[in-house]
Amino acid sequence: MNCYRVGGCVRDRLLGLPTNDIDWVVTGATPADMETAGFKPVGRDFPVFLHPQSKQEYALARSERKSGPGYRGFEVSTDPDISIEQDLLRRDLTINAMAEDDDGNIIDPYGGQQDLQARQLRHVSPAFVEDPVRVLRVARFAARLHHLGFAIAAETRELIREIGESGELETLVAERVWSELSRALDENDPSVFFTSLRECGVLVRLFPEIDALFGVPQNPRYHPEIDTGVHVMMALQASAALGHDNEVRFAVLMHDLGKATTPAQILPSHHGHEARGRKPVKAFCKRWRVPRGHTELALITTEFHLLAHRCWELKASTLLKLLTSTDSLRKPERFLKMLQACRADIRGRTGSENDPYPQADYLADLNARLLKMDISDLRQQGLDGKAMGQAIHAARLRVIEQAKRSAP
Repeated sequence: MNCYRVGGCVRDRLLGLPTNDIDWVVTGATPADMETAGFKPVGRDFPVFLHPQSKQEYALARSERKSGPGYRGFEVSTDPDISIEQDLLRRDLTINAMAEDDDGNIIDPYGGQQDLQARQLRHVSPAFVEDPVRVLRVARFAARLHHLGFAIAAETRELIREIGESGELETLVAERVWSELSRALDENDPSVFFTSLRECGVLVRLFPEIDALFGVPQNPRYHPEIDTGVHVMMALQASAALGHDNEVRFAVLMHDLGKATTPAQILPSHHGHEARGRKPVKAFCKRWRVPRGHTELALITTEFHLLAHRCWELKASTLLKLLTSTDSLRKPERFLKMLQACRADIRGRTGSENDPYPQADYLADLNARLLKMDISDLRQQGLDGKAMGQAIHAARLRVIEQAKRSAP
């Protein structure tokens, strides 16, 4: 029985990056051997065990043979005669196909260290095409390692293009796609995930609503970058730079999908794109089973981001409609997240990367004033039902009017 550190922990140590999780592979052992040694079995699809002391996961070395479509279409063998080199052969990228033994020796049969030096994301073998989720993983690694100068190797880009043309991407299940997309959004350069997929010709197959944004012109007065796809990628990068959470970044990604549906005769204007955007956002979220919180934030950001930008010029009644339509009084934290997404939208424009966004503070203050509003005197008047609702509405309008008068 031999134990090896494998994959990301080896890669990151060689790159000088923090290594939080350690993956282990065991050769020369059977499941019975592992249990005799005190390991607890936890693997569902193949033998994985928890170390009796560290509780880290140890997987038996395995080989795979394609036997059907999709990521589940594999026959897996964990014969104790399988070598570490055979186990590494089934992995996606050369930089992830390295192992380290107990003495610190690096086992690198497929040129991972060379590709680390060359800053290349290269597939290990032609078997790369057998698991379509690897297309998303490679794009995610491109986003993760972009700041270090990594790029997808030309031959791997071509292989990804072939996977797209083969129809194998249609076998991907929603949960796997969302898992990779969600993790990509949390990287320092999340836009690279999407631009990498586009360069490989598969963005249109996976996320057609996003691909459709590229090439759609915008008014250069407001968008010097002109191209809508470029703007959304810039806004996504701005959201990452601002340290926004996963829900906010997703809302930023979705907020302008309606611009792909703008009638050609009114371009580069996009009048009404906010309302039109709800349909493609709903379709995207339904197809990939996006969590409810992400979906709801994306929808209100899509529909109301322009009103937030224009809040200074809005009447009190329109401001109140904005707040009630976004359910800001019942869900103030979600409303603040929408304002964060709006800030990223403003900064995702050429020349506006560091622009302030005082609208966020103004709208947050309005909402806070309404939340603090005392309606005890209305209750004392004995109002109820429709009359009470009308009285509260009028009181809220007065609070907003007062705030507008005191606004800078």
